[in-house]
Amino acid sequence: MRYLLSCLFLLFSVSLVVTSCDPETPEPPNAEELITTLVYTLTPDDGGDVVTLIFRDLDGEGSDAPTFSTEPLRASTTYSGVITLSNEAEDPAEDITEEVKEEDDEHQLFYASSLSDLVVTYMDADAEGNPLGLATTLQTGTTGSGTLTIILRHEPAKDATGVSAGDITNAGGESDIEVTFNIDVE
Repeated sequence: MRYLLSCLFLLFSVSLVVTSCDPETPEPPNAEELITTLVYTLTPDDGGDVVTLIFRDLDGEGSDAPTFSTEPLRASTTYSGVITLSNEAEDPAEDITEEVKEEDDEHQLFYASSLSDLVVTYMDADAEGNPLGLATTLQTGTTGSGTLTIILRHEPAKDATGVSAGDITNAGGESDIEVTFNIDVE
């Protein structure tokens, strides 16, 4: 009996050593990045004031509420838009925009508005000629209030019908970030 207990103890001890000496687990490829900040900078083509829409959630999915900063848009105006993405939980902040550019075939930004005459057009593309969405034009129509939702989708089916045109309905993939801004067009 003593021999059996000694053998079991030895076997248990060896299994602990083997599992506790496991080398560092490698990070899975394309691990999802934390995006704490999205900035949409809109420069009017007529030289007026720049409008900046900012979403910031420094604790990610933590208990602190995200903050939004918006400014009114002018009616009947065309803006050149640029999206920047970052992880400000890192010090220094990590530029996620560069990663999206490097992996442009695996990403696409989608834009949807409750304002029927607010139109966002892609001005950049990935290496295959499919839209990316970091650079856009945004055209406003009449005055009104509504929302603008911006979604960064990871591994969308860019060759699917409508996806390249900005239709997220059948895009597939997973959302890296989804932000809805309240918009006033004056």
